[in-house]
Amino acid sequence: MGHIMQPMFSQIRSVHFIGVCGTAMASAAVALREKGVQVSGSDQNVYPPMSTFLAERKIDVMAGYVEQNLAYKPDLVVVGNAISRGNPEAEYVLDHKLPHCSLPELLKHFFIRGKRSLVVTGTHGKTTTTSLLAWVFEHNGLNPSFLIGGIPTNLGQGARFTDSEWFIIEGDEYDTAFFDKRSKFVHYLPEVAIINNLEFDHADIFPNLDAIKTSFKHFIRLVPRNGLLLANGDDSNLRPLLNITHCPVKRFGLGEGNAIQAFNIRYGPTATEFEIPSFKFHTNFLGELNVRNALAVVACAKHCGLKNQQIQAAFDAFKGIKRRMELRGIAGGVTVLDDFGHHPTAIRETLRALRIKYPHQKVWAIFEPRTNTTRRNIFQRELADSFADADAVVISQVARLELLAPEERLDPERLLADLKGAGKTAIYLPDVETIIGHVAKNAQGGEVVIVFSNGGFGNIHSRLLERLGHG
Repeated sequence: MGHIMQPMFSQIRSVHFIGVCGTAMASAAVALREKGVQVSGSDQNVYPPMSTFLAERKIDVMAGYVEQNLAYKPDLVVVGNAISRGNPEAEYVLDHKLPHCSLPELLKHFFIRGKRSLVVTGTHGKTTTTSLLAWVFEHNGLNPSFLIGGIPTNLGQGARFTDSEWFIIEGDEYDTAFFDKRSKFVHYLPEVAIINNLEFDHADIFPNLDAIKTSFKHFIRLVPRNGLLLANGDDSNLRPLLNITHCPVKRFGLGEGNAIQAFNIRYGPTATEFEIPSFKFHTNFLGELNVRNALAVVACAKHCGLKNQQIQAAFDAFKGIKRRMELRGIAGGVTVLDDFGHHPTAIRETLRALRIKYPHQKVWAIFEPRTNTTRRNIFQRELADSFADADAVVISQVARLELLAPEERLDPERLLADLKGAGKTAIYLPDVETIIGHVAKNAQGGEVVIVFSNGGFGNIHSRLLERLGHG
C-alpha cells in the first residue's frame, strides 16, 4: 500500500477491518466513520467493552471470520496484526486482489501525514510516557490526536483523532502485519522521536538484540533534519545508534553528559521530585523508571514550545494509567495492585518503586509468564533477580506451554529454586483458583499484593478482593 499515492485515499468510501475489536483498530474504525466512510468489521473476540463502543457508534461488527463478510467488496480492507494466513477473510482478500493495508499504514496515510508526529518508542515505559505527553498537550489546550496502547485515566480512551496539528503516538517495535514484517513504528512519520531504552524482547519475532537494534536504526533514519531524536543517554544498548548527523540528537537521562539531565532526585512514598537547570518538577509517580519517563516528556514538550510551568500544571493533574501499578482495591486490609509488567526490567523497576511506597509492608508478587518472551527460558536467570524487592513470589503456569518445545520453555521449578536460594518465600501454583486460595489464606492485613500479567489472568484481582473481603 505504501506505493499507492495519497489521492487514492480520498476516493475510499467503504472500509472493512479484520480484527476490529483491538483498541487501536476500533478507534481508527470509529474515526473513519466520523469522516463519512462506510465501515464494517469482524473479530472472533466480540465482547464488551469494545463491542459496546463500536455498536454505540453504529459500526456493524460480525462475530467470527467468514468470506461472506467481504462479499460487498469494500474499497479497502485493513488487516489487524493478529491475523495470519489461513484466516478466511485474509485469504478472500488475496484471492480477489482487494486493496488492503495494515493499521499502521492506514494511520500514516489517513491520520498522521501532514501533522506534527511525536512518536514514543523503547522497550519499557512507552505507554506511560505517551500518556503523560498527550495529557501535557491536552491540559494546555493543544487538543492533540493520540494513539496509546493503554488507557490514561485523564483521557478516558486510548485513541482520539482531532483536527489539531499534533499527533502523539506510542511506537511499537512489534511487526506490522503478516505481509509486512517491519516494526509498526516505521510507518509513523516522526518529527520528534523519543527512544526510552532498548532491550531484548518479543522473542517470537526478533532472533536477538541486534535484530531489534536494526529495527530502531530504520526508525531513526525517518527523523527529518528539522525534527529531533530524543534518546536515553544512559542506555548502553542505545548509545551506538545515536552517532548520526542527519537530524539533531538530544540525550536525556540521570547521568553526566546528557543534554537534559535530572538531578537532586528525591523519591517519596507518594511523589517524586527532580530538577533540571532552573526548574524543579514534582510528579505523583514513583521510582527511577518514571523519572526517566517524565524527563522524556519534559524534553519533548519544551522542544514543542511548552513552558516548565505548563508542563508542571499537567503533571499535577495527571491521574495515571490503567494497569500500571493500578490500585484495584483493599479488602481484609490487603492492598491489591494490577500491573502490566512482563519483562524482567519492568518487574524489577516496578517492585523497586513499590518498595519506596511501602517500605515496611510485606509485598507479594504474583506473576503470570504469558508473553512470547517470558514463556521461553531466555530470561530464566534475570526473572529470578527481578523479584529482589518482593517478599513472597507466586508463579502461575506458563501460558500456552504446548506451543513451545520443552527445551525452549521457561522452567518454573528452576525459577522457584533460584528465588528460594535468594531467601524468598516462593511457590508455583498452576491455576488462578489455587493462587487465590493460597494468598487469601496467608496474606495478612497491611500487606500488599501486586499482580504482574499482560492478560486478563482469569479476573484474578476482583476474585482475590472478593475472597479477602469474606475472609
